[in-house]
Amino acid sequence: MSKPVVLIAEQLSPATIDALGPDFEVRHVDGTDRPALLSALADAHAVLVRSATKVDAEAIAAAPTLKVIARAGVGLDNVDIKAATTAGVMVVNAPTSNIISAAELTVAHILGLARHVPAAHASLARGEWKRSSYTGTELYEKTVGIVGLGRIGGLIAERLRAFGVRVIGYDPYVTPARAQQLQVELASLDDVLRDSDFVTVHMPKTPETTGLIGTEQLKAMKSSAYVINVARGGLIDEDALYDALISGEIAGAGLDVFTSEPPVENGSAHRLLDLPNVVVTPHLGASTDEAQEKAGVSVAKSVKLALEGDLVPDAVNVAGGVIDPFVRPGIALVEMLGQFFAGISHAALTSLDIEVRGELAEYDVSVYRLAALKGIFTNIVSENVSYVNAPLFAEQRGLETRLIVEADSPLYRNITILRGTLSDGTVLTVAGTLAGTRMVPKVVGINDYEIEVPLEKYHVVMRYADRPGIVAIYGQKLGAAGINIVSLQVAQPDNSGRALSVLTVDSRVPEDLLDDMQQAVGGDLFHQIEITEP
Repeated sequence: MSKPVVLIAEQLSPATIDALGPDFEVRHVDGTDRPALLSALADAHAVLVRSATKVDAEAIAAAPTLKVIARAGVGLDNVDIKAATTAGVMVVNAPTSNIISAAELTVAHILGLARHVPAAHASLARGEWKRSSYTGTELYEKTVGIVGLGRIGGLIAERLRAFGVRVIGYDPYVTPARAQQLQVELASLDDVLRDSDFVTVHMPKTPETTGLIGTEQLKAMKSSAYVINVARGGLIDEDALYDALISGEIAGAGLDVFTSEPPVENGSAHRLLDLPNVVVTPHLGASTDEAQEKAGVSVAKSVKLALEGDLVPDAVNVAGGVIDPFVRPGIALVEMLGQFFAGISHAALTSLDIEVRGELAEYDVSVYRLAALKGIFTNIVSENVSYVNAPLFAEQRGLETRLIVEADSPLYRNITILRGTLSDGTVLTVAGTLAGTRMVPKVVGINDYEIEVPLEKYHVVMRYADRPGIVAIYGQKLGAAGINIVSLQVAQPDNSGRALSVLTVDSRVPEDLLDDMQQAVGGDLFHQIEITEP
């Protein structure tokens, strides 16, 4: 079999290629060359990008076999996550790859502003010797305000403590206990701005945080204070910042990010580049050898997991996260149960309970909900179904789902039950477990019938009035057609006298033969199931 194709659209570290290993065919393309990118995506299973390649709806539509888009970095502005989710394509990034680099660059900006390093360098390079013009300020005993106490904000607080500064912070989602752990005094945004000698912003860019630091906030700061943004362009209103800098409302600013990158001629950001009290860098937050290598290796590992059918902790458009090794073997079982369930359904599904019983109750089994939905929709919809878009298909169809976890399981160490209500009001139940030391996936119950059938590719499920000679009827018809019965399980008749048979056959049964068998047997439930192995 041919190897899955991994397309690398931008320059990544050699360690990234090494992390992928030998199981993939690695191809390269210039992601900024649009026609070449679209052509190369035609048979790609994964694409790795940085920030220059635009993976939008058009690109995703050009990639019918694509399973994962990997951004070797944090931001995802160049990836259409909605289009990817609809297409069932996983999107992954490397959210922690640059946190140390970004924190260190922030400290560099603070020190550069405090001691006028860039301006002093430029002056000396021009042949000038103006020591008195560049008298700075010590950080010792100054107050630094951190707006946003996430991972990067926390690292900055940790590093600044060595300078003997007072660190205060604003973050509506950080608890007092976490702030105490970081040795940061929590305060309101107004208080942080008013009391700080240096303010550094580390919030995600959302509609609520865009322009977070504007005219009124800058007016509230000390005239001797500096503001730094190494997070996202637009968190600080650039027009308001320009006005505050030229009017002397604040002493200076350090900027690594802008609303438009690179800053466009005559744009709000471009004016800031000419000010003597502004230190700028061209979005270097993640631009270290270490960060680039960590980002590439991180997403390479995620690509491997995704192409092997696993959930990925750093996937941004799929729930699940880290899966306990004890939980992992059941994922394929639940997905196959979903396919089996859909195969014997005679009407649309309106609600679904995923019941997990036994020792697994002690673990996070939320991934089983995704596995069940993926299995149910695999042979129902024409689109590619994945862990990414299976919940979307459920939402579009108004399918309500619940995950029920109980320790009580009298017959099995662990059992998963799919119980669904169909549009005609009937309730359908399929139960399964992993049996023995080899953990063989088996169906162990259909409605009230107890059976034990290993899940294979082809099954025929029949319910009929129990009477002698039934097995001979369908056995003869299948034999005449050259279809071998691999195994047969007949469950005891229910209260109505109807028995249930589950056949495992070695090939698909033609529809006309299936109809002939049903007429001969007289069954009221008669389904052929074809299971695609996860």
